Amino acid sequence: MRVGPPAPREVRRNLLRWFDARRRNLPWRRTRDPYRILVSEYLLQRTRVASGIPYYERFIEQFPDLEALANASEDQVLRAWEGLGFYGRARNLYAAARAIVAHHGGHIPTTAESLRGLPGVGPYTSGAVASIAFGRRVPAIDGNVIRVLSRLYRIEEPVAKRGGRERLWKAASSLVPRSSPGVFNQALMELGATVCTPTSPSCGVCPLSQLCLARKAGIQTSLPRRPRPRNVRTVPVAFGALADRGRVLLVRRARSGLLGGLWSLPGGEIGTDASPRDAIRLLIRDQTGLDVDVEDTGTRIVHAFSHRKWSGAIYKCIPRGGADPTAGATWFRAEEIRVLPLVPFQRKVLDALGSPGGPGRTNVSSAILGGDLSSRHGSVRGRFV
Repeated sequence: MRVGPPAPREVRRNLLRWFDARRRNLPWRRTRDPYRILVSEYLLQRTRVASGIPYYERFIEQFPDLEALANASEDQVLRAWEGLGFYGRARNLYAAARAIVAHHGGHIPTTAESLRGLPGVGPYTSGAVASIAFGRRVPAIDGNVIRVLSRLYRIEEPVAKRGGRERLWKAASSLVPRSSPGVFNQALMELGATVCTPTSPSCGVCPLSQLCLARKAGIQTSLPRRPRPRNVRTVPVAFGALADRGRVLLVRRARSGLLGGLWSLPGGEIGTDASPRDAIRLLIRDQTGLDVDVEDTGTRIVHAFSHRKWSGAIYKCIPRGGADPTAGATWFRAEEIRVLPLVPFQRKVLDALGSPGGPGRTNVSSAILGGDLSSRHGSVRGRFV
């Protein structure tokens, strides 16, 4: 026989008492500034807290208020975001700052409904900012909250389907208190992040363990119900390093898709049956208008995204004839590259080889631009989370 749902008052009391004693001291919790809270919520949409803290602190140092962010260039914003991945978040945050200045008098909207009009703001972000920054009584349902509520209320419907979503929303809305709703929402997120974890929940120390319907049924580790994750496929890639008079050639990646809006060495994904040297020659011609000779060997790269893995190499390429690229490709010197938003693993590769973009370097190193790239081998691995 199924037991009735836990009483909201008891859930609030137990959870808030626990949160008061166990909350993590995070930088965005030490402020009531709506701008800083907004930045943190964009950043945390697809980033773990521990990974996000240094980026958040550097971002706030560079763009301390909404006006500073709105007056920056998109390249400056992307450069500050470099390495965090999911760059659409940075472009949306930048667009939101400009929209707030242009259409809201420089004041961040205070309700969940009005916040949803900003680029990149959905149900979770609007609820989090409205409740935490402005004390609005609205739920904020992220992945951690989905997990806690699915177990607490034994929601066995798949959370990606309408029935599961409606039960989650109803449960979350019933729990949010009139007083300090933002604190309560953060407490739910904290519980999911630190105690009610995906595979090994620490039920023995959970403040809601005696109320949890899934635990009483012994099915807590099987909830929430989600679709089976897709396999991460490996895609071959090839990139070309071209040098001319102390400069390196870069192209701007399309705004949509992987690494959107960043500067990159020319190249990209190639067919599984393609010869990398033939493929990079064609890619460079298509992206820059230049014909090149390609060295036989290159610097090995392996880079994992959330849904695919790139495996391939960066090859040294020598332009044939003139070195004037078509529009969309640009020659840059080391000091210029240092401030560009660059594909992170390429910066790491070039830096490891003593290339432009390396900290403290004032000249383009001959390691890549002087002819040694084809004899240098390395492997760089990274992951966007």
